[in-house]
Amino acid sequence: MIDKTEEFASIHLGKKSLGSETYDNTLLVAIPRSENRKQYNIQDDNLPFYGFDIWHAYEFSTLTEFGIPITRVLKLKYNCNSKYLVESKSLKLYLNSFNMSRFGKTPSEALDICKILIEKDLSQKLETEVNVNFLDNNSNKVQILKQFKNIMNEVNEQILQIKSFNEAPEVLEINEAECKEYYLTFDSLRSNCRVTHQPDFGDVFIYYKSKKHITETSLIKYLCSFRNEFHFHEECVEMIFKRIQDLLNSEDELFICALYTRRGGIDISPIRRNKNYKGNLEEKLIDITSYARYGIKQ
Repeated sequence: MIDKTEEFASIHLGKKSLGSETYDNTLLVAIPRSENRKQYNIQDDNLPFYGFDIWHAYEFSTLTEFGIPITRVLKLKYNCNSKYLVESKSLKLYLNSFNMSRFGKTPSEALDICKILIEKDLSQKLETEVNVNFLDNNSNKVQILKQFKNIMNEVNEQILQIKSFNEAPEVLEINEAECKEYYLTFDSLRSNCRVTHQPDFGDVFIYYKSKKHITETSLIKYLCSFRNEFHFHEECVEMIFKRIQDLLNSEDELFICALYTRRGGIDISPIRRNKNYKGNLEEKLIDITSYARYGIKQ
């Protein structure tokens, strides 16, 4: 039996679609976030986190009124407290509909018109404020999350055994310790698209400050357990956040971010943090004027 999320997503996913040769905002599909959240006792009206979803579309192009092509990287963000997220294939088809559309007499005028249209269309579809910017080779380029350490370097791989590849929060183990900050990254996060079942790969970043220590071995086992899961990127990050938050003390700080590799010319970077988090790790990533990357896969 197909659930409501798959019903919405199936409008485009897994189907041959020619899209449109001209601007067409009807191609956009909004997915309700609540369908996945309710499985993990995450309530839309009482979210345990704050944050944003950051998207990069690397193949945005349009024409001026004189047929001059313009190509840019489009960066957009919207708040995770929105009722909906945008389905990625519908976003790709929507953005492709700009390819042969003509706007403005100059490249800057054309991009200004496209920015207004995209922000308006996405904001209306998702019922939230969406911010958009176009990046080129002159845009600010910054490296982010440099203080994070690869969690695989913290364990003995020769004795590490992974047995579960479906989400397994029961493998997480904690020890009592002195209050400490942990900056951990895992570069082999894999999950699968909910409808097409195509794999999604990403780097996940976990920061927490607590007297509780989540053992690195158990955290690796948990993150590996997403390998056979079928969820959207945003859902995976929220699931990881919720499982870890449930283990920590109420006063502890928690920040989770995932930088997924691009698929179909688009990548997604969900960010979630709790109310106690005092840092600014997300600052450059949510700045839509900057091209903010971590490593070679992004």
